[in-house]
Amino acid sequence: MNWTSVAALVAFALATPQALAQGYPTKPVTLLVPFAAGGPTDTVARSLAQSMGKALGQTIVVENAPGAGGTIAPTKLKNAAPDGYTLLIAHIGMSTAPSLYRTLPFKPIEDFEHIGQVVDVPMTFIGKKDLPPNDFKALVDYVKANKEKVTLANAGIGAASHLCGLLFMSAIQTDLTTVPYKGTAPAINDLLGGQVDLLCDQTTNTTSYIKSGRIKAYAVTSKTRVESLKELPPASEAGLPGFEVTVWHGVYAPKGTPKPVVDKLVAALQAGIADAGFVSKMHDLGSVVVTKDKATPDGLRNHLKAEIDKWTPIIRKAGVYAD
Repeated sequence: MNWTSVAALVAFALATPQALAQGYPTKPVTLLVPFAAGGPTDTVARSLAQSMGKALGQTIVVENAPGAGGTIAPTKLKNAAPDGYTLLIAHIGMSTAPSLYRTLPFKPIEDFEHIGQVVDVPMTFIGKKDLPPNDFKALVDYVKANKEKVTLANAGIGAASHLCGLLFMSAIQTDLTTVPYKGTAPAINDLLGGQVDLLCDQTTNTTSYIKSGRIKAYAVTSKTRVESLKELPPASEAGLPGFEVTVWHGVYAPKGTPKPVVDKLVAALQAGIADAGFVSKMHDLGSVVVTKDKATPDGLRNHLKAEIDKWTPIIRKAGVYAD
């Protein structure tokens, strides 16, 4: 190979990222979701796919890849081509997976390009309709007094509801019988049927049931009241000082995705979360759209690190492992 050919190859290699960004995207983009269709993360993903796709000028197709506690989709992303055509939306589980799994096929900090945060979803403490307590303080007292018979449902090990339950039991220093399900829907169905007593789950899943009066609602897990559920006090004000759990969501791309493409994705994400339709939909579900400074690579990366530091000691103390 002569020097002219070498120089041409070097020039091509240097120009490729810029050229890719100028033409990107030329085909639909896939957005992986680690959980089943109809769940809270899927709800956020489908709304974001519409608004972000509009900003990106290309269709974003949601692909559900559930299973293994939400670790299948991140693993698929890690192995995907770093060209901007495969993305992932994942929730708080990205910060708990390193301590929940003895062997994890990916590293949340090192193995991905971080695009930005999307929304913070508060959680709600809900109970079966005939559960005796009528307010959160009474609920805590009741749970402590009846710990042998109270059942606490969750959507499976590593699910947001499981994490909220761990933090709740830690906060009240009381162990309860936990009942894991394969997803949020069957957990709520059994709560509606009175087969289990309690569940802590995201407003995206529980708001409609609360408003219809089919379950008892006791508190939200955010620092302040949720606009769409103003009647519910924050748990931190109703008996558990400092208690807070918000199910934050972030968007990720494969490691090595060219910076010009990442920049386009960040811009599309910021436009997507500012879209009036997206904001309205999230508001109706009790979710809080993040500020622009959080919808950035640094915003997501720094929050992810902080959340890993927060949850690791809690999970290790509980001695819970998903494998």
